[in-house]
Amino acid sequence: MLQISNQLETLVWKTKQDFDNMSDEEASKLHIAGGWSRKQILGHLIDSASNNHQRFVRALLQDEVRLPTYDQEGCVRVQRYQELQWGQLVALWASYNRFLAHILAGVPEAKRRTPCFVGENPVMTLEDLAADYIRHMQHHLEQIKSRT
Repeated sequence: MLQISNQLETLVWKTKQDFDNMSDEEASKLHIAGGWSRKQILGHLIDSASNNHQRFVRALLQDEVRLPTYDQEGCVRVQRYQELQWGQLVALWASYNRFLAHILAGVPEAKRRTPCFVGENPVMTLEDLAADYIRHMQHHLEQIKSRT
């Protein structure tokens, strides 16, 4: 888990540098009609951090975790990420993920295999869930970066 934690720390550090150079105007542009802006994609990643935070902590506290999926579109809509300043979103995303890296760095060996059930998805271990979280984030970070 320490490797996943370090990977997350590095990803945040490198990405934040890129995002700090992006203007609010650039981040606000919608990709395509009906599509999300960079702000909304980063907001989705903040939602993902929030949901995975609960999954990680509960997996550390319980013998198994059973949690629902979440309404991604609805969360982005009601939290109105488009109305926030890009710098605020970047700071929140980076801070939250540094905290998650801290949590993951302290996962005891015995808890790495805690079964996690999320919605109707196949069971994953806590370690698999954390690795999947990083993959999901990388996918969306590439979307944000490729919209230049």
